[in-house]
Amino acid sequence: MSKPILITYATRYGSTQEVAEQVAATLRENGLEVELQPARRVQTLDDYSAVVLGTPLYIGRWLRDARRFLTQHQEALMERPVAVFSLGPTGEGEEEGEGVCGQLDEQLAGFPWLEPVAVALFGGRYDPTKLGLFHRMLASLPASPLYQMPASDVRDWERIQAWAKDLATTLEESE
Repeated sequence: MSKPILITYATRYGSTQEVAEQVAATLRENGLEVELQPARRVQTLDDYSAVVLGTPLYIGRWLRDARRFLTQHQEALMERPVAVFSLGPTGEGEEEGEGVCGQLDEQLAGFPWLEPVAVALFGGRYDPTKLGLFHRMLASLPASPLYQMPASDVRDWERIQAWAKDLATTLEESE
């Protein structure tokens, strides 16, 4: 590709940034030039041949920085390949995973013009010690899905690397 690929992400507690860094590293290992930056800092997409957007599903929604990125750069995104990954389930139950898949579909449907060349949902990380005040208060309520939830990290790094390797091939073919 003549221009680099932008790997951009929205993150609240750093987990999605870590996955974006792994995606970037894997694309580089597969011979692609990559730039990595937070979605809130992206001013233009003119210098990029493709975009990979990562964002967690947090309480069923993508983070505001990711939604704002898609809205602000709609025209440019429609002109180049786009891939999307989300981090969602923080537990290992099949039922939770299915629910989060539905939430991902809902978020994608909110941007009907977006036609990603690849979409992935990965497990996430939950660390109650990193929660901000509002989320700590929310997690303390018995009705909260976070109530008494233990710390977990269900990110499957091999699966993330495999997705990124497949994505490298897809992006090379779309050049």
